[in-house]
Amino acid sequence: MLASQWYRSLHTAIPTQSDASGDAPLFDKILVANRGEIACRVFRTAKRMGIKTVAVYSDADADALHVAMADEAVNIGPAPSNESYLLGDVVLEAARKTGAQAIHPGYGFLSENPQFAQDCEDAGIEFIGPGPDAMKVMGLKTPSMQVAQEAGVSTAPRYDGNVESVEHALELAPSIGFPIIMKASAGGGGKGMRVCWDMEELAEGFTLARDEAIASFNDDKMLMQHFVCPNNGRHVEIQVLGDKHGNYLALPERECSIQRRHQKVIEEAPSPIITPEMRAEMGAQAVALCKAVNYESAGTVEFLVDPDTLKWYFLEMNTRLQVEHPITEHITGIDLVEQMIRVAAGEELAIKQEEIEINGWAVESRVYAEDSVNYLPSIGTLATYIEPTASDPSAEWPDVRVDTGVVEGSEISVYYDPMICKLITYGEDRQTALDLMAKALDSYVIKGVDHNIPLLRDVIRQPRFVSGDIDTEFLKDVYPNKFEGYMLDSSEKDQLVSAAVLLHVRQQIDNANFAGLAQVPVIATEIVATIGEEPIAVTAGFDAADPTGDVVVTFPDGRALSIGAAWSPGQALFRGTTGNDEDVIVQFLGRSGTNMTLRFCGTVFEVAVRSKRDEELFAHMPEPVDDFDANAIATPMPGVCVNVNVQVGDEVSAGQTVAVIEAMKMQNNMHAPRAGVVKAVYAVSGQTLDADEVIIELEEEEADADDEAEAQ
Repeated sequence: MLASQWYRSLHTAIPTQSDASGDAPLFDKILVANRGEIACRVFRTAKRMGIKTVAVYSDADADALHVAMADEAVNIGPAPSNESYLLGDVVLEAARKTGAQAIHPGYGFLSENPQFAQDCEDAGIEFIGPGPDAMKVMGLKTPSMQVAQEAGVSTAPRYDGNVESVEHALELAPSIGFPIIMKASAGGGGKGMRVCWDMEELAEGFTLARDEAIASFNDDKMLMQHFVCPNNGRHVEIQVLGDKHGNYLALPERECSIQRRHQKVIEEAPSPIITPEMRAEMGAQAVALCKAVNYESAGTVEFLVDPDTLKWYFLEMNTRLQVEHPITEHITGIDLVEQMIRVAAGEELAIKQEEIEINGWAVESRVYAEDSVNYLPSIGTLATYIEPTASDPSAEWPDVRVDTGVVEGSEISVYYDPMICKLITYGEDRQTALDLMAKALDSYVIKGVDHNIPLLRDVIRQPRFVSGDIDTEFLKDVYPNKFEGYMLDSSEKDQLVSAAVLLHVRQQIDNANFAGLAQVPVIATEIVATIGEEPIAVTAGFDAADPTGDVVVTFPDGRALSIGAAWSPGQALFRGTTGNDEDVIVQFLGRSGTNMTLRFCGTVFEVAVRSKRDEELFAHMPEPVDDFDANAIATPMPGVCVNVNVQVGDEVSAGQTVAVIEAMKMQNNMHAPRAGVVKAVYAVSGQTLDADEVIIELEEEEADADDEAEAQ
């Protein structure tokens, strides 16, 4: 059974051409030059259209889901992407070998490589995407800005040429105006980008941005422009479709303002801020841009919107299918992958602009394998993996969609992007879609790697987010000191305590039954539930002879909460209902003695549940010993050492960057935990490192006089 399914919108939607015509397949066979969830996504539509599929895979992906889904699969090399997925000639050879007539590039890898698109054309294999000329022009920041301005698209003040040096940047600054953003001309994903607020920052920002551009893209050309909406800009994008007959469509916008490091985290469609008039004008500008470059296929025109003035400014055009395309599919009923395939085969768009309507609201959360507190990638095996749509077989989830490329047992490796899935929910309005997203996140069971569900869950309940008051600085503003976990309100705390007590009672009854006791077990009703360091004394009312009965939890102030659930020990997911008809979803992650590890509202809580007498005795237990080594600086995840910034004998200050480690295409700074002197350096540039491997050691701190006196 596949780990993910393609859910077509169930609301009123425009029929796709294949639904209406029943024509024979446009291609006999297509190859997807990608991996993971996007390869699986394309395969689902291709199979529905009756088209055979070919997967390509690296050594690391031999057992991947996308390989199992395809009709054929071809190994294209070792795990590193520059030795496999980025080798256009090898991918083309796989297409020739299998007889594939077309190649869909997905996103990333070769998707915006104009030379690969040209090579496909020269080889007589259809590239399911735009032509190489349009891709080349729109893939470069300066030419794309020039074309956009000439096409009548709103643009910001800028310098069109290459900014050649720091001196050149400083000379241009007065005519552009601060704040200024330096961008790598060939950049993307936030790399080679710096925002500068004055001349001093510009001098430093230019150097840093150019160095990063050279390292990431092997291209030192820099773009310089005025940074519009510096405090609260909103990232809004228009999905476009074009065919080979001069027909163009602008689909409703997507809001992509919830970002971290210029990477999108949560997207929604439509945008809460866009009016019908703005939508029509932005769409018209996006279509004008497509016409200017004879654009064919699906693409996205991105804008930055000033929420105060409602003016918008062109950012860039992505000449490929976007990660967040599913939310547009849900509110329009249009399968974008199908449209790309039909356009590549030479068909005209069968949909007219006036037929496109917005039906409901869709939200997408990007679920990543990462530490949501420190934003560090996490690798490992998905020891337990239960998607929301499979977590409760008795429930129907027609408006929840999971686009993924993993199953239970899949490996999240250091070689590729750590995305686990795209979780999409749909509703008749925004709040309905958000409520369903919360339920889906709570029901998503992932063990074996850290993940960012706690952060996603917290974002969608933040008052600012719920009200639609969002911008690209949202995460920085709401979590200035990093996200530290979900803060329970009083009602949620009552629910968690009650669920923990029910879990405890059920476990006690199960233990008694396992022991074969003939009589009804005697279970304490005076209970102390401790969340973190807060003990909460409650009284539990239950029938020990009924292993599935409700439990009534009475709190010290007399409040009582009844809770019931069809849960038994060993099950990963607890779905409870209170006497107030509130749903309570808790993941049971494990138990050690009286301590339970529970995930509630996305965040992991350690909850100890003991009888009142056990709690009194527990107070006399010795405190655990903290074995943290303040002298060792170790890697938090496997990766490659980019550079070491210190030598033996160097003095460092607390928080100083002492090394840079790269993992999953992200560079992470390693900081000194305290001030001190470097005693030893164990890593060198280019070295592959394991998790928790010590790379730098500091000399022991000298005890001060007070410490020595106390020790004596």
